[in-house]
Amino acid sequence: MVKWVPLVLSVILVGLLGHESYAAFSPTDNYLIACGSSNNVVDQDRTFIPDSMQSSFVFKSQGNSVVASSNSSVPSQIYQSLRVFTAPASYKFEIQQQGRHWVRLYFYPLPGSVHDLGSASITAVTDDFVLLNNFTFKNYNGSHLFKEYVINVTSDSLSLTFIPSNNSVTFVNGIEVVSVPDELFPDQALYLSSSVPLSDLSNLALETVYRLNMGGPLVTPQNDTLGRIWENDRKYLHVNSSAVNVSVDPSSIKYRVALTPEIAPNSVYATAEAMGNPNVANSNFNVTWVFPVEKNYMYFVRVHFCDIISLAMNTLVFNVYINSDIALASLDLSSSTGALAAPYYKDFISNSSTDSDTLMVSVGPDTMADITNAILNGLEIMKISNDARSLDGLSSVEGLLPKSATKKSKLGIIIGLAVGISAAVVLIGLCYCCLVARRSKTPHQGHPWLPLPLYGNSQTMTKVSTTSQKSGTASCISLTSSNLGRLFMFQEIMDATNKFDESLLLGVGGFGRVYKGTLEDGTKVAVKRGNPRSEQGLAEFRTEIEMLSKLRHRHLVSLIGYCDERSEMILVYEYMANGPLRSHLYGTDLPSLSWKQRLEICIGAARGLHYLHTGAAQSIIHRDVKTTNILLDENFVAKVADFGLSKTGPALDQTHVSTAVKGSFGYLDPEYFRRQQLTEKSDVYSFGVVLMEVLCTRPALNPVLPREQVNIAEWAMSWQKKGMLDQIMDPTLVGKVNPASLKKFGETAEKCLAEYGVDRPTMGDVLWNLEYALQLEETSSALTEPEDNSTNHIPGIPLTPLEPFDHSVSMIEGVNSGTDDDAEDVATSAVFSQLVNPRGR
Repeated sequence: MVKWVPLVLSVILVGLLGHESYAAFSPTDNYLIACGSSNNVVDQDRTFIPDSMQSSFVFKSQGNSVVASSNSSVPSQIYQSLRVFTAPASYKFEIQQQGRHWVRLYFYPLPGSVHDLGSASITAVTDDFVLLNNFTFKNYNGSHLFKEYVINVTSDSLSLTFIPSNNSVTFVNGIEVVSVPDELFPDQALYLSSSVPLSDLSNLALETVYRLNMGGPLVTPQNDTLGRIWENDRKYLHVNSSAVNVSVDPSSIKYRVALTPEIAPNSVYATAEAMGNPNVANSNFNVTWVFPVEKNYMYFVRVHFCDIISLAMNTLVFNVYINSDIALASLDLSSSTGALAAPYYKDFISNSSTDSDTLMVSVGPDTMADITNAILNGLEIMKISNDARSLDGLSSVEGLLPKSATKKSKLGIIIGLAVGISAAVVLIGLCYCCLVARRSKTPHQGHPWLPLPLYGNSQTMTKVSTTSQKSGTASCISLTSSNLGRLFMFQEIMDATNKFDESLLLGVGGFGRVYKGTLEDGTKVAVKRGNPRSEQGLAEFRTEIEMLSKLRHRHLVSLIGYCDERSEMILVYEYMANGPLRSHLYGTDLPSLSWKQRLEICIGAARGLHYLHTGAAQSIIHRDVKTTNILLDENFVAKVADFGLSKTGPALDQTHVSTAVKGSFGYLDPEYFRRQQLTEKSDVYSFGVVLMEVLCTRPALNPVLPREQVNIAEWAMSWQKKGMLDQIMDPTLVGKVNPASLKKFGETAEKCLAEYGVDRPTMGDVLWNLEYALQLEETSSALTEPEDNSTNHIPGIPLTPLEPFDHSVSMIEGVNSGTDDDAEDVATSAVFSQLVNPRGR
């Protein structure tokens, strides 16, 4: 027998390890009341007890109450009985655990009652909140009514009172008072109308208006750990054909540590509505749901997501809108959760639409993403009680309860006056303190995580305040290093962007919105304003400043300055008039680029990356090279942008940097993705994808294409290896490209896209080959094809690879110790001086 003990223990251990890491929520208070019933009622696997069986709750009525029951067809078992009140009546529940509670009410006017229940007026209040006020079924388009509320109970009891009015009666069929997990509802959520959090939600009541299971069937209380109902979303879709249902096995949903089925069951996260036409060119294509709501109320909106459609990380990036506000910009679900099929949710506060009694929720593509698709798995919309502490009208509890029932109102008034006077005294004191603090306040208060100077070296940064004649605001400029950039005051940013005028919006990225701005001296700038709801934040903001403050190059976008006042994270760049390279390749109606223009743009970007890899004391790896991060100025000069993910390269005695995988899927180095080992060759791979994107004018990933064409790197390489790259190139280039130039370009891209980094060229080699391809194009009229097709050089001209960038031209403490890109351009010109005029020899 002893020999079986280890086996038994191992089986038990496996069972324990295989068990879910979370336990089902067990409510401390769990009142399920069948009003007017004489027996227990089982409804959807839950047992409701008669209200006549008073144990831990007390039922009181000022008049007679009548019970009624029916054996006829009812919506569900809880509606088969009711209690009718001819005078105010209340249920008082003992509360074992203070905090938020569900209060659920069931109403169904049973036929055959001695009273006309269809005309009965129903008013229901708690100790502090009005839930219903003069509701009647005569004006209601439905046979039965279910209401669900969230009330924060702060005492050891909760009273629920039903009040008849207009010489009528009132009634109720069923009542639930059930504890809610503390983590289910936050104490604050972001108020979209003001972009600041609305706090003290625990002091307000909520009423569930809509709870939807997107793309899935009705979820009943027995399939939800908190007894909730989730209905299908289809009838709220603005355009039915705009969305398609997607689903997976619910068992595949992976709850993370901080999120449990109490937030939403796995059956909700296992279904979704996705875009009906993914990868659309029209950025205005959104999937929109429209909900009728009451005006003059605020609404708590919770959006649920779970990436159940992606095959790999970082491929699904989209925007979320509530009414006309962007709630989540460039949401990357897999980055937010760290896994696929992992639930994720966000909370917001919104009002009804300004021009109608509706609330709209939309998801749509991020135009800068590689795959344009969007999903929504679940949605909850809850009405928030108003200033009268009511969820139905402007009457307060005190105004609805009979006078005898409000004995504590006078005491409340006295306490309120005392509290009000005390608050006034405290407020006066705070105002005085603020006034004193304001007088002693320094011109600029930065984030504690961003001390100035940015770099801990022997130089100290001296700041002087320069006052704008126009705005009277001050800005701080470093006197010791022009490379650190300008420190803008927030008012200067507001003036430059006309208070962030939406007509000046250039685009929306993972960090936030980018606006066109004009400084007081007329300088055009691009202003990137950090979005507090973005998944990117302080780390990317600091990285961008630190990287660009150390770097100056003709082919890197220049950081003019930044602002961190008022908890803002704002970066100010030089303005790039022609925007991202991608917009000139596909998805817009901009004129097509010539082959020479494309080569010059690729050469410019390669110079910028080559400088990053070799031009500083320690190399810098960009880590997010793609066509949206290559910007073009008014002369179509290419500059590399967006250094939020950049990483310092390996030291001399190292071969790589071990780090978590970040970047854009479709451009990711497969070796980096597998081994999490980052090198400069990771940028080379991404640049190879860019080269093919430039040639073929299509996205790096396009899931609507046949499987073999989805990934541009794999697809283009299959044609390159057959020597038929001209078959998939941009049709506008056909017949306009020198074959030798195209061949050299294809060979360069092929080497960049080698599976292993050791087989890829350096950016210096890439640059040389692209320069060569350009010279072949420019001199094609004077050249003849070489007999030996294995080489594509001009006869009689020796080709010497570009020497590695001179490390003596390095950055010391953020200052370039040598010349910048001019030195590089001179060196490049020397190498290619013989190619510029081949007849000169």
